[in-house]
Amino acid sequence: MSREKRYYVYVMASRSLNLYTGVTNSIYQRALQHKSGEIDGFTKKYNINRLVYCETFEYIGNAIAREKQIKTWTRAKRLALIKATNPTWQDLAEGWGGKAELQIPRFGRDDNSLISDESLGESLINDKPSGGENKNDVISISETVPFHSKNKIA
Repeated sequence: MSREKRYYVYVMASRSLNLYTGVTNSIYQRALQHKSGEIDGFTKKYNINRLVYCETFEYIGNAIAREKQIKTWTRAKRLALIKATNPTWQDLAEGWGGKAELQIPRFGRDDNSLISDESLGESLINDKPSGGENKNDVISISETVPFHSKNKIA
């Protein structure tokens, strides 16, 4: 079973609102490269390191065509595109690549001071963790980025 390919057209910005438009097949990796200054040239020179806009495509040809289209737009039109989907200019890749703090769910710990054997057995029978369930009991990792999907036929 093969994994579906995805391609991304993205816009990076500096604090002084210099813009860079690009295309990639790994938005996560490319955003981290821009943030760390690994990519020499315009983005490194002007410290363009904030992901402010991104679209998803199924076909590379469509992604390249969209990148070229956006690059021909006036600055005002590109700013309007970003403001329409990201009015606060939030860095969509904020926190990417940071150290992930892993936690063991409370019901999976081998710590008898927190859970007695009796309550553990009871919770396994009921398929529920014993004790109060709160947001610290189990951590959920998800990547939520407001991407715009463009599924056009190549």
